[in-house]
Amino acid sequence: MKLASLRGTERDGRLVVVSRDLQRMLPAEHIVATLQAALDDWSRHEPALRALAMKLEAGDGAPFDQQQCLSPLPRAYQWADGSAYVNHVELVRKARNAELPASFWTDPLMYQGGSDTFLAPTEEIPLADESWGLDFEAEVAVITGDVAVGTAPADAGRSIRLLLLVNDVSLRNLIPNELAKGFGFFQSKPSSAFSPIAVTPDELGEAWDCGRLHRPLEVDYNGRAFGRANAGIDMTFDFPTLIAHAAKTRALCAGSIIGSGTVSNRDAEGGPGKPVIDGGIGYSCIAEQRTIETLRSGSPQTPFMKAGDHVLIQMHDARGRSIFGAIDQRVKARA
Repeated sequence: MKLASLRGTERDGRLVVVSRDLQRMLPAEHIVATLQAALDDWSRHEPALRALAMKLEAGDGAPFDQQQCLSPLPRAYQWADGSAYVNHVELVRKARNAELPASFWTDPLMYQGGSDTFLAPTEEIPLADESWGLDFEAEVAVITGDVAVGTAPADAGRSIRLLLLVNDVSLRNLIPNELAKGFGFFQSKPSSAFSPIAVTPDELGEAWDCGRLHRPLEVDYNGRAFGRANAGIDMTFDFPTLIAHAAKTRALCAGSIIGSGTVSNRDAEGGPGKPVIDGGIGYSCIAEQRTIETLRSGSPQTPFMKAGDHVLIQMHDARGRSIFGAIDQRVKARA
């Protein structure tokens, strides 16, 4: 089943069910008005929503336009982003001349992001100052049902209701000073954007295995292939582990979003990988490419984003069909 939230008079959007080919939709307002309301009482609403999905596959429905979508949850009670790809952590820390503690391989990193506002998947990314170092970060995320405090990883997977893609927008040049204060990210993490479609795990078939999504995450930057890292490879901590980590000392309410962190793969020799232009699978953020450039030539060559730059983040199934729709954003100078 595929779900989306359309723009409307309500700030949390209008819930619709979308066909597998993303061509048609049926409104779900007569069942439940918003995605958050559906998640709050999932066992009650899921069967009726799946009945709409079956009607869509039988040919029913009106045309679906991704441009009319908000993020599936336009705001959320919880947005906690992990860093499950330790290769990414290692690379960005190298850029800051920071050592990678050994514990990072056994104990997940996670920060609590701002969830009161999310950008729509085609909304411009506002930027007040290019010196802040604007970067995209392409990720996968899950939306959970209620998760009890102390839930073990072996049980946490049962709470996963939906998956979606993320652009975890970052202001790289604000990060070092914030981290130096010892209190973590805040100003350096403005509003993120999510894919127009959220999908139930069963829609992913064999690609969803062992709490990981085994498909390439496709990132194009200014019209060129930038990243093709596989989200199921080099993911040190799977989603059940991340959920359990988040719920160690607190319960998670239905509608909590847990992110994977920037998808990042090593190359076949165990190295940090090559840019797409050099025959590699590239990267899911600019910071990684800048680190590789620094390691190779002594300084970064790729600038961070500026007004007018464009990022496209999407994922296709084995038959070449878009799974989540596209995060399709340009940067806009903010006055």
